[in-house]
Formats: sequence, C-alpha cells, structure tokens
Amino acid sequence: MGPDNKIPTFAFMTDRHILNVATAVSCTSMSSLTKTHVHEAQQGEERVNNRRKRNSSNSENISSKRIKQEDNNMTDTTQNNQKRANFSALSNPNGVSKTSPLVNTKPGAAKKLVIKNFKEKPKLPENYQEETWEKLKEAVIAIQTSKSIRYSLEELYQAVENMCNHKMASHFTNYHYLTEKHVKANIEQFLAESMDRHIFLKRMNECWQSHCQQMIMIRGIFLYLDRTYVLQNPTIHSIWDMGLDLFRHHIVLNTLVQTRTVEGLLMLIEKERQGDAVDRTLLKSLLRMLSDLQIYQEAFESKFLVATERLYAAEGQRLMQEHDVPEYLAHVDKRLNEENERLLHYLDPATKWPLIHTVEKQLLSEHLTSILQKGLDSLLEENRVHDLTLLYSLFTRVKNGLVELCLNFNTYIKKKGRTICDRS
Repeated sequence: MGPDNKIPTFAFMTDRHILNVATAVSCTSMSSLTKTHVHEAQQGEERVNNRRKRNSSNSENISSKRIKQEDNNMTDTTQNNQKRANFSALSNPNGVSKTSPLVNTKPGAAKKLVIKNFKEKPKLPENYQEETWEKLKEAVIAIQTSKSIRYSLEELYQAVENMCNHKMASHFTNYHYLTEKHVKANIEQFLAESMDRHIFLKRMNECWQSHCQQMIMIRGIFLYLDRTYVLQNPTIHSIWDMGLDLFRHHIVLNTLVQTRTVEGLLMLIEKERQGDAVDRTLLKSLLRMLSDLQIYQEAFESKFLVATERLYAAEGQRLMQEHDVPEYLAHVDKRLNEENERLLHYLDPATKWPLIHTVEKQLLSEHLTSILQKGLDSLLEENRVHDLTLLYSLFTRVKNGLVELCLNFNTYIKKKGRTICDRS
C-alpha cells in the first residue's frame, strides 16, 4: 500500500474493543432515554400534587365555611333561647306564671295556661231595665213628636246593646205598642168628610214621609236589637218592617182612607191626560208608598187600568169619526209616548206591559179595519211616505196588524192594476 493510504482505526480494533464501544454507546442512549422518562414522570407527579393541593385547599375552605355556619347557628340558637328565657321572665299583669316552663321541657309536652284573677261579669243595677226603658221610651216619643232628645244617640244605642246582652230584649215588645199607639193617632186627620182631594193627598204624603224619617232614626237607636234578637227570632219583624206593617194596617188599609187615596191619584192622572199640569213628585211619592206597603197592584193598578181602558175606548170611537187617518195615527203615537213618560216618572215598572197593551188595544186593535178602509188608498195615491211609515210602525205593535195591512195593500195593487189595464 502507498504511504497516502491510511487504514481506519477500527480496523485494528479487536472484537473486545468493538464490544466495549457498543456497550458504551448503548449505555449512553439508555441513560438519555431514562432521563427523559424520569423527567416526564416527575412532571406528572407534580401535576398530581398540584391537583391534590387545590382539592385540599377547597375542602379546607368548605369545611371552614361549614364550621362558621354551625357556629353562627349555635350562636343564634343560644340567643333565641336567651330571648325566650327573657320573654318568659317578664311580668304579666293577668296573673300568668312569670317563669316560663317551656325552656327545659321536652318537645311536644303540653302545658296548661293558668289565668288567675279573672273578673266576673259586672252586674247591672236592680232597676236598670225599667230605668233604661223609660229613657228609650222618652227618646222614641221625642222623635215621634219632632222634639229634641235629651240623650245622645250613642248613649241610647249603648243602652239597647246592654239590654240585649243581658237577655232583656223581649222587653222591647213595649216598643211595638208605643209605635202602634202613635200610628193610630195619625188616622184621625184623614177622616174629615169635607176635605179636598188634593189637600188629602198632600197630607197623606206628609204623614208618610214623616213616618219614614221617624222609623229611620228609631232604627238607628235599636240597630243592635235588629242584628241580634230579631235575627234569632224569625217570627219577630225588624224595626223597619214593623213600622211599615203598622202604617199599612192602621192607615192605608182603612177603607175610607184607601178609597180617597186611590181616587185622588186617578184624578191627578186623568187631569194630566187632559193636558193639565200636575205635581208628578206627589204622584211618585204616594205610588212608591203603595209599592213599599205591598198594596200597589190590588189597591191601585187594577183600578188604574180600568180607568185607562174606559178613557181610550171612548176616545178612539170619537176621534175615528172626527179626524182623518193621518191625524188619528199621529194622536195614537202621541198617546203612547205620553204613557211611556208616565211610566218613566211615577208609575211602577210592573205596570208597563198592561198599560201599553190597553192603549194599543183600544186605539189600534179595535179600529184596524176602519183605519185601512178609510185611509190606506189615499195615503198610497198621494205617496205620503211619512204617514205610511207611521202606519206600518203602529200596526207592528198589535196582533194581526201586518196581516190586515198586507191584505188591504194586495187589494189596492190589484185594483190599481185593473185600472191601468182598462185605460190601455
């Protein structure tokens, strides 16, 4: 070989040297791998330790909060027990035991509340019932005679309450006799034979209004009696109902008084129907009186409807001969409006249907044929639309009105058609 050709060093190495080199290389690589795994293991262990520390700190915080809450609860319980103990130690003027046995007792243990020194119901004076009734009697008579009362209404109300609470309410039957005596005395002023009807009605209205005002004041005094004793005894009338019953029985149901009252009312209504001005307030007050006394229908309404029927029957016969159809229809419409106004101002609402039915019957139903034969052809020939509209409106109010109108209109159309045909 030439001098420039160098032989590699490992060529002169023996097998033993090669083995040692390989071993060293493998050890170096193994150590590097071992260090890598060890480093990764250490990092994992550190992460686990950090988690444990965080969990431990959280657990410590939660446990510390629970401990603080339990301490607070124990403190509140102690304070409540102290408050209860202090409250039970307060003095009680009603005689309740000052030391409360509820603190040291077991739950659910029932203890009796002992009340001492309970006062007995106070007794009334011996003559309290008689003296109180005399006081109430004096007040009632003062109200009935429109005089001043010596006692306050509160004092009188308290006296009635005391008598009811001490089972003396039955003594108030004397009040019924006292009121009955006063009502009977009022009837004398209505029995004079020479009294004018209008003056009679005014006196009756004054008596009724005064009686109502008196009963309102007296009921205010005996209100406690109405709410206790009367409610417990259904057979006994209240103060107000008793006053109405006495006025009805002793004044209005008197034959002479009732006759004069009803005749006076009918006279005023007849004057108004004739066009005169009347006192509607007086009519309204007296008719409401009859309604409140529950004798309106039997004492007034039946006679009023008979008078209405008689009036409009005669009026219908007379006006059908004196007026033509348009004027008669206008008069019927006016009468219906007037009766509706009376219902609005003073008549009882229950009278509406029989009253309007009576007017329609006497002014329309009894004259359907006469109205159609006398005026339908002329209304159609002259094309009087307004009068035809009123005719149709009024005929819808009565039975068979439209039927008769259609038949007569049909007859007119046929007659008109034949006339046209004959001309052509």
